[in-house]
Amino acid sequence: MAPFLIWLESSAFSVWVRESPSVFAFPGILSVHTVGMGLVAGINAIVALRILGMAPGVPAAELKRFFPFMWFGFWINAVSGVALLIGYPTKALTNPVFYAKLAFIAAAVALIGWIEKATSGDRARRLAGASLACWAAAITSGRFLAYTYHKLMSL
Repeated sequence: MAPFLIWLESSAFSVWVRESPSVFAFPGILSVHTVGMGLVAGINAIVALRILGMAPGVPAAELKRFFPFMWFGFWINAVSGVALLIGYPTKALTNPVFYAKLAFIAAAVALIGWIEKATSGDRARRLAGASLACWAAAITSGRFLAYTYHKLMSL
C-alpha cells in the first residue's frame, strides 16, 4: 500500500489540500465537511429524538420532509471527506480509528434508511437510539483522527 499512498500524497490535489494557503483548501474543505455533518447528524438527531418521545407535539410524519436535507448533508460529507482523505491518505488509511469511523458511518446510514420506513413503535425506537449512538461514535472517531496519528507512529 505504501507506493499507492506515496503516489496519492504527491498528487497535485493532495499537495494543494495540505499546503495551499487558500481558504478554499484544507480550511474550506473542513468547513464544508462540518456543515455537512451538522446537516446529516443534526437532522438525524432531531428525527431520532422525536421517535424516542421528545417533542410529542411535533408529528413524526412531518419530519420526513427533512430527509432530503439529511441525505444532502451526507453527500456533502462524502465528497468533502474524500477530498480530506486525498489530502492526508497515509494519516487516515494507516489509522484503525479511520476504519472504525467508516464502520460507524455505514451503520448510521443503514439505520437512516430503516428509520425512513419505520417512524413509530419499538423497532423505530431501537433504530433511533442506535442511529444516535452511531453518529456520536462516528463524530468522536473523526475527532480522534486528529490526535491518534502521532500516537500510532510512536508505537
